[in-house]
Amino acid sequence: MTQLKVMVLALACALIPAFSHAAGDAAAGKAAFAVCAACHGQNAEGNMAMNAPRLAGQEAWYLRRQLNAFKAGHRGTRPGDTFGMQMRPMTSAVAAPAAVDNLLAYLATLKPAASAVSVQGDVNAGKAAYAVCGACHGQRAEGLEQMGGPGLAQQDDWYLVRSLQNFKKGLRGYAPEDTFGRQMAPMAATLANDAAVNNVVSYIKSLR
Repeated sequence: MTQLKVMVLALACALIPAFSHAAGDAAAGKAAFAVCAACHGQNAEGNMAMNAPRLAGQEAWYLRRQLNAFKAGHRGTRPGDTFGMQMRPMTSAVAAPAAVDNLLAYLATLKPAASAVSVQGDVNAGKAAYAVCGACHGQRAEGLEQMGGPGLAQQDDWYLVRSLQNFKKGLRGYAPEDTFGRQMAPMAATLANDAAVNNVVSYIKSLR
């Protein structure tokens, strides 16, 4: 095989993920989201009282990955993960790949306002701790799909704290098939205590 053919094949393989899913029907996705809105908010803005994070503004590829993880039992099956266990059966409402495409198409149309600050921490200390996170999540927590790291700056700070604590406790990133979750768990463990978690989350929110 010539070098040119190798380059063409490599480029084609690289493009497969981008075109592996249909664009989706946002109108159909809006109808499906009616069930989700009870917890996640009418505009997918999140609801701390319902322990439901915001979905609007989050990358479609990451939301798809998490929905698939819940469906496959890679999330929401570990005893102690109360909210994950509540979420898992809800994914049955979008069981088919086309239904997921539709839901993600609708979520992409929603642009909620920035979330309020609810976590207090030392931003300077958090900036130092975040240095290692930037390799996967981006220097401004904008997310890097090629590294599997979702955007963080747009997410609710209380949810970021809970997610980090869940990784530290083994409530996320426990399934062998959850490649990115298993990569994240030891990174969360580098945050020695609650104060360190609050610090890095406070810095992430300052990037918004």
